[in-house]
Amino acid sequence: MLCDSRRLGVAVMSEKLVGHIGHYYNGLHVAAVDLTDGEIKVGDTIHIQGRTTDFVQPVRSLQLDHHFVHEGHTGESIGLKVDHHAREHDDVYLVLAE
Repeated sequence: MLCDSRRLGVAVMSEKLVGHIGHYYNGLHVAAVDLTDGEIKVGDTIHIQGRTTDFVQPVRSLQLDHHFVHEGHTGESIGLKVDHHAREHDDVYLVLAE
């Protein structure tokens, strides 16, 4: 699913839905992202959006089974440090620069 990201206040960009938040660890500010369609790599920009959540951030580090990895793939649940509070079932989009 691609959607327009003009509302983000940056150059015209599009997004691709790649997964959902499966769990949020409040004390650690870490979200478990269940990747359902695509991949996320360190250095990518993501957009997390839900009923009360809406923020964009770069991917600075990823973990899979408590080991640092450079990318996560469809079917994996990866740990991602987030800048703001995320909630279970929030959508995770990969921001694609045009």
